[in-house]
Amino acid sequence: MQLNSLNDITTTYRHIFLSPHLDDAVYSCGGTLGVQVSCGLRPLVISIFAGGPPADTQLSPLAGQIQREMGAGSQSPAELIAARRKEDAAALDLLQVDYLWLDYPDAIYRGTPAYYNSKEELIGGEVNAADLWIDKQLAQDLVSLRQRLPDTVWYAPLGVGRHVDHQLVSSAADRLVQMGATVYYYEDFPYVLKEGALESRLNELGGAFEPSLVEMSEMLSLRQEAAELYASQITVNFSDKEDMYRVMKQYTHGLRPIETVYLERYWTPR
Repeated sequence: MQLNSLNDITTTYRHIFLSPHLDDAVYSCGGTLGVQVSCGLRPLVISIFAGGPPADTQLSPLAGQIQREMGAGSQSPAELIAARRKEDAAALDLLQVDYLWLDYPDAIYRGTPAYYNSKEELIGGEVNAADLWIDKQLAQDLVSLRQRLPDTVWYAPLGVGRHVDHQLVSSAADRLVQMGATVYYYEDFPYVLKEGALESRLNELGGAFEPSLVEMSEMLSLRQEAAELYASQITVNFSDKEDMYRVMKQYTHGLRPIETVYLERYWTPR
């Protein structure tokens, strides 16, 4: 079920997943979502950067390149975002998870001239100072939600790979930690596949985190099937669908290589 605003979030939502983009929560936490639903829980996914630029915005070369990689062809940003929201709705409906889309524009659409002009600046670079208002506003909204939902458990990106949008959501979620909320930071998939990326991010954040594991062996295929519904993202992140299935299975098994055991790992501040 789709919610229309933050005001629609009630105390029935005891588990809220913060997804920077229209795929991140499923890519990283799809098994956990499946486990929670199977236990009768009602998780909510909030996708933060689910909006686009004003209609008259001139796309930067980087934005145009990434749109083409997503198979957008001659689609406008608005048309591409509508298509991506449709993918997200299909994936979350498959998981039987409720969802809310916020209208912050994706990093590739921000700034005139663009704030991020290369993939190195977008993934692995620093958040542009002009984007810090997003951190402040999002944190303010999360704090307000926390006050209304004191018992809710939160799930946020650790920021592995340092995509600037993931950094912003991770930073905003830290305000929840400061308020005493329970926050589980998830490993950003597929960025976590890069050798040393997880350790680098943990060190950057001070390393004061404890790991916890969720066994989702019976939900692996559901996570893979939901991830496959993000058709625009498959060749952006993987060689093809079969590669996505393979690396998702390989990584979740490798966290504890016991036969037929598949896990998702989260990190909590000490």
